[in-house]
Amino acid sequence: MKTTFENEKNVLSNESKGSAFQNSTKPTAAFVSAAWSALFIGMLSYCIGLWNASMLLNEKGYYFTILLFGLFSVISVQKSVRDKQEGIEVTDIYYSISWFTTIASILLLIIGLWNANLELSEKGFYGMSFTLSLFAAVTVQKNTRDLKLFSKNS
Repeated sequence: MKTTFENEKNVLSNESKGSAFQNSTKPTAAFVSAAWSALFIGMLSYCIGLWNASMLLNEKGYYFTILLFGLFSVISVQKSVRDKQEGIEVTDIYYSISWFTTIASILLLIIGLWNANLELSEKGFYGMSFTLSLFAAVTVQKNTRDLKLFSKNS
């Protein structure tokens, strides 16, 4: 059975783990807008490129699925990394799977583009819009988490 002193020690220990985040500042409206804009621009340009591409429908579906898979994967990585930093328990298997799926989505895009009959400029376009979308998704998730933490502490 834990003593009162041990319980207080655990509470203080848990508070110190999250203290870096409790004192975080609120993301500016400009930064939040820029992150959401980058996400929509990246996703929209990727999808418009697919719509206008002269490839078979199953190829378009492959690239679209990779985009969705990559977005979900990077959000899972960002969330599990942030949870660990805040002292929220994350299982090693979920953390590992999140990283694995993120790397897999990037590799699947690279392999698909490597073997595709597309101009080099088109391959670059898909690679850059995919990268922009993934980075923006991480940033949007971070901003969302920061805003929630800021409003919770206000």
